[in-house]
Amino acid sequence: MATYRICFVGDSIMVGSGDAGFLGWPGRACIAETRRGHDVTLYNLGVRGDTSELILPRWQAECRVRLPDHVNGALVFSFGTNDAAEEEGAGVRVPIEQSVANARAILEPARGWLPTLMLGPIPTIADMQPYIFPNGVAYRFSNERTASLSAAYGELCGELGIPYLDLMAALNADPAWAAHQRACDGVHAVGDGYAIIADTLTGWPAWRGWFGD
Repeated sequence: MATYRICFVGDSIMVGSGDAGFLGWPGRACIAETRRGHDVTLYNLGVRGDTSELILPRWQAECRVRLPDHVNGALVFSFGTNDAAEEEGAGVRVPIEQSVANARAILEPARGWLPTLMLGPIPTIADMQPYIFPNGVAYRFSNERTASLSAAYGELCGELGIPYLDLMAALNADPAWAAHQRACDGVHAVGDGYAIIADTLTGWPAWRGWFGD
């Protein structure tokens, strides 16, 4: 049996926006591990709308209070979808070069501290753009921009020796994922959509390596 306290750090996809059961993919993944007999404590530190620019100054303080030295801690990051979004009238939220620099500034100290995994940004539904907030602010998500950012994150993680799960590749051709996004808002998914990510994660050799089975 493996014992872990895991901080999941990211954005609205991490927190599971659109899931009426409030589990998202981290909750589903950790439930799967407890059913395998492992002892897992989950801390979901996803914040809706967060970019790498917003995650960078907060993640260490939030994780360190939850993962003291006497526990088996681990870190899972997933962000970038918001970085690649274009805010109408203001431009792309975080240019790709800055997004990669932010990711480096997050991941380098993370890997030196605890076991670390990174999941990339997700594809969105092009014909359901833009995503409009109640106050009228509109974000336009582009799969082309997101794919470029995902590839850059993959290269960075390869350089740093951090396992990287390319969700663009895993989900882009999956009609079930697209259907669950369409049932929500074209960006987020209903609960069964997050189950697809959870299943992808729990079958990933890098994740399975943490649990030794």
